[in-house]
Formats: sequence, structure tokens, C-alpha cells
Amino acid sequence: MVEVGPEQRALFEEAGIPLYEEVLAGGGLADDDPRIARGGALHAPYALLVELGLLGLDPRTKRWVAVDPTAATSQVVTPLGQRGAELLAESSAWARTFGALSQAWRRAPQPAAGPITEIRGDAIDPFIAAVVADAESELLTAQPQVGRNSGSLAKAAERDVQALERGVRMRTLYQHAARRSSITHKYVATVTERGAEVRTLDEFFNRMIVVDRMVAIIPGREGHSVAIAIREPSLVAYLVDVFERHWERGRAFSNNESSMLRDIAAEQRAMTIRMLIEGHADPVSAKRLGVSPRTYAGYVADLKEEFEAQTRFQLGYTMGQRGVSGHERPESS
Repeated sequence: MVEVGPEQRALFEEAGIPLYEEVLAGGGLADDDPRIARGGALHAPYALLVELGLLGLDPRTKRWVAVDPTAATSQVVTPLGQRGAELLAESSAWARTFGALSQAWRRAPQPAAGPITEIRGDAIDPFIAAVVADAESELLTAQPQVGRNSGSLAKAAERDVQALERGVRMRTLYQHAARRSSITHKYVATVTERGAEVRTLDEFFNRMIVVDRMVAIIPGREGHSVAIAIREPSLVAYLVDVFERHWERGRAFSNNESSMLRDIAAEQRAMTIRMLIEGHADPVSAKRLGVSPRTYAGYVADLKEEFEAQTRFQLGYTMGQRGVSGHERPESS
């Protein structure tokens, strides 16, 4: 069996295939060609082709000739497939073993590492996936900014659908800005078809996941590079209460929501006004609304046009003269 990996495959694609095609087109390659000698420009791809059995030396002509790649394919691909199947089986066995430990950990009255655990870097996503996989009754999630690409949302959808199909109740809270994201609409459609509930809110809130009201995961002070897992019952109950209060003020997320767009636009307009009056910097205001700084600048430009103001100072003065505070109750559609 030939031992190959990503480095050998990259060399094969970049230089090995062109050399093989050259040998094939030219009817062979001289054994004394300086390019394939040690230190030559083509020595590495030449040696790889020989190792893979794609080049063979004709003893009569002393030339390297191309060999049918079918035999080489069986030498490389078949062992890799067998190794992959063995690794999948082994990883499944380890997952079952660790799953049993996770259940014991979550049910322990006093976890060995204490009620608060810090998770860093690349360990965060696998930790969240494992905790969600152990969910038995309820998932509460709060996602303040859109900021999730199609790949991460696809993984989240697969993970969440598995939980929903086990009978887990799921509620997710986004900011209103998520309604402008096509990939978020796709995710929402996927999970709501299976019973999940999704709402959006105009206010800013922190990211959070609560599993079975037993463990809560929140960001650390360093942001996305650190997560904090909380198992202390009183703290978890407090975070659940915070979620419920936000949930009650949220609006249902629907993929057919034309009747609600006016109210949502009014709420985002009101929050933009509050951000201006409170004097927040644009990046801070954009984050609190869950939009990009460019989108937030567009909101401000719309307000300038609405109040016929040329500058932000003039905008603030005009709103003050008219008694606009951003706390006015928007008219319902």
C-alpha cells in the first residue's frame, strides 16, 4: 500500500499530472533526463509517479513510460477508503463512550470542575455540539447578530433538526436584522417545519444557549474565543428568566410576514433614534441593532431625509424640537 496524504495529493495535482501527460504525449521520458535527476526541477513529481506506479521503466529503451492509472487507483483509493471506514467506526465508538460520561457529568449534583467551566478556541464548537446532542427536553438560544455564514448555519440546522426529531422543544431569538438574511430565512424554514419557534427583537442582547435548563453557555469576556458553561442552578434560572423576558417582547419570525414589516421597520427606526440621542458611536450602534456599520449609516441618512436635516447636529436639534425620543409607541399595522 502506498502511503499518501494531502501534501502528496497537492504535488500530484500541481506537477505530477502535467508530467504524466507529457510522458504520455511524448511516448516516454529518457532515464537520463536531467530534470528528473536528484535535485532536478521535476525530481519530486517524477519520484511520486514512480512510487504510485504511474511510470514504469522500459528496459529495452531505457525510457520511462506511462502506465494505466487503473492499477494505481486501486493501490491508493481503496486503502484510503478502508482507513476512512475504520476511523468512522472508531470515532462512533468513542462518541458513544463519551456520551455516557456526558450524561453522568450533567446529572452530577456537584460537577468535579465546579459549576462554571471555561472553554477556549477550537474546543467551543465541539463542546456546544455535544451538549446540544445530549438535550432531552428544551433548547433556548439567543443569537444577537446575523454574522453566521451558510456553512455554520447548515451545521446548526443539522444539529438542531436532530434535537427536534428527538422531541426537544426549541425556541430561538434573533434581532430584527436577521429577517434581511436569506440564509437565516432558510435555516428558520428548516427548523420551524419541525416544530421550532423563532422570534426577533429590536433590542440588543447577548448570545446564549440553555440546554434543559441545566446548563447555560454564554460568551466570555474575550468574545468569540472563549465560552463559559454554567451549571449552577440559580444562575441558569436567572438566565432563563432573562431569555423569557426578551422572548415575550419578540415578534414571530415567518417567511410570509409582509404584514409585520412595517412594525419592524418602525421599531428599528425608533432604536436608531435612541442610539443617536444617547450619543453612541456608529460601530456600537450598528452592533446593538445587529446590522453592519454601512447599513446603520443608511438608517441615519433616512432620518436626515425624513427630518430634512443636513447634519447630525441639525438632525438632533430638529428631533429635540419636535419631542422625538425614540420611545414613542409605533402604530400597529
